[in-house]
Amino acid sequence: MSDTDLLTIKNLSVTFRTDDGGADAIRDFSGRVHPGETVCIVGESGSGKSVTCLSVMGLVAFENGYVHAGQINFTKRDGTQIDLAQATQREMQNIRGNDIGMIFQEPMTTLNPVFTIERQLTEGIKLHQNLTHKQARDHACTLLERVRIPSPERCLTQYPHELSGGMRQRVVIAMALACKPRLLIADEPTTALDVTNQAEIIALIDELKQETGAGIIFVTHDMAVVAQVADRVIVMRDGLVVEEGTVSQVFEAPQHPYTQFLLTSVPRLGDMTGTDEPRPLGADGPYASTEGIKAPNSTPLLRVRNLSVRFPVKGGLLRRAVSNLHAVEDVSFSLDAGQTLALVGESGSGKSTVARAILRLTDADEGDIEFENQNLRSLPARHMRQMRRHMQMIFQDPFASLDPQMTLQDQVAEPMRNYASLSGRALQDRVARLFDLVELPQSFLGRYPHELSGGQRQRIAIARALALDPKLIVADEAVSALDVSVQAQVLNLMLRLQADLGLSYVFISHDMAVVERISHQVGVMYRGRLVEIGTRRAVLETPQHPYTKALLNAVPVADPRKRHNMAGSAHPQAPALVHPQGFEVTRSRYKRVGETHLVLETDIGYATGMA
Repeated sequence: MSDTDLLTIKNLSVTFRTDDGGADAIRDFSGRVHPGETVCIVGESGSGKSVTCLSVMGLVAFENGYVHAGQINFTKRDGTQIDLAQATQREMQNIRGNDIGMIFQEPMTTLNPVFTIERQLTEGIKLHQNLTHKQARDHACTLLERVRIPSPERCLTQYPHELSGGMRQRVVIAMALACKPRLLIADEPTTALDVTNQAEIIALIDELKQETGAGIIFVTHDMAVVAQVADRVIVMRDGLVVEEGTVSQVFEAPQHPYTQFLLTSVPRLGDMTGTDEPRPLGADGPYASTEGIKAPNSTPLLRVRNLSVRFPVKGGLLRRAVSNLHAVEDVSFSLDAGQTLALVGESGSGKSTVARAILRLTDADEGDIEFENQNLRSLPARHMRQMRRHMQMIFQDPFASLDPQMTLQDQVAEPMRNYASLSGRALQDRVARLFDLVELPQSFLGRYPHELSGGQRQRIAIARALALDPKLIVADEAVSALDVSVQAQVLNLMLRLQADLGLSYVFISHDMAVVERISHQVGVMYRGRLVEIGTRRAVLETPQHPYTKALLNAVPVADPRKRHNMAGSAHPQAPALVHPQGFEVTRSRYKRVGETHLVLETDIGYATGMA
């Protein structure tokens, strides 16, 4: 290990214990990180990226794994060096969160559901910095402000389930940054974030690097983000390093066929300019050769009118409702059979709440939700249960949506058992076909969710949603956890299923290039309202609302020669809309720009009500 190295990994091999013996997750991995350097590790789901990070943190033992061979040499804050592969748990407890911070991939499983955000955020601060509770709380509040969480004082009193996926991810980022670590490991830190917040978080991580000289290990499947942040890139496949070089070398002259394949799988915003229909991505896969996919002649399937969802905000000694959080306000749209409506917007804008309200997983306060001309809000529970076989949802967090005690085969088969649609050999064959559809080997049938990577778990969630041949699928960040090549295959699969079966999608995503590829209509949400809606071509090529323009300007470009100031791409975070009970809400007024292009005229504080 040279004097200039912060971290040096030599010939690392990691093995996991299984019933069949041992499974090698990493083989002969070598790499280094210098102070003030960002090293991006990229590769497909299951390639060993996250296992590498867990090995540095000394956490593979908790996942039934162990370091089979190799060294992980790290220079601590006091200048001493330690081999993390041989460190005791007591030594690692002093290093984790202090010298090395980590942003984990799945925020809901990182945060403890029974503790407030304040307790979880101040715990490490008090342990490593010897601060009083008040000092730690003030520091926690400052951290939440830095990661652009509105109303940080209120956030400290909340529990993880009260926050959106993106908000939870920002809390996890704040925890990792709390003690200004010398080495920050970011495992998919921006997966759950929209592009404007992604830009701000990337800028925040870069600011930490500039202030403290910290080294960064940045794990991501988003090649556009890699192009914007990386100094060097390590490409992994099947536990091996297949290519390493500077970001310019890897993007401009990739040597390994796998690296070339990854780069050709990246969707780029603007590729669909001048077209009206979705088009498959040009990645290898069973549906990639399909030309433009045109939806069949459509009839209305879903109508949402004046939908409002409000959550009570409690206060006082008796914890009575004193005001309401207006999560969704006066939202209206329609979706034809065989088409896709994409909802985009920043974390906390109300996208997921709309999705859950459509399926009556969250009760709406006002409005109508009509599916095949039936008002879902007036259906009794037993009729709603039957209706749900035609309406399925792919949730944002795959680990939280899967039962940790059920095998993958049983998880995918469960919907069919519940509705008695298949049994016996026919059920087994159907499950096997679904595994093939989402590109998972049938050898995984007997595994459990914790034995899969994040991307593999998301594919199980997609297979489960397809089990009952639904007419409508609500996909809440369905491909955000997938690497670019698998993402391309899954998106192409969704397009082909739509063309073959007439499926309709409400597709929630923060990836504007993916939205451009898959959608017929785009709705932009901000502070609980639709601020712009229209055909995909109209909204993305001729945006009218300032917020829509801010979203598009913040999209990173998969070209290191076109780096831009990520901090300058973000806009000020708007506080959530909280009004006293009985507050009279202004109805949404829209200006018609084109035949199907509407822009909100109602003032919801974009220009004047910012935090």
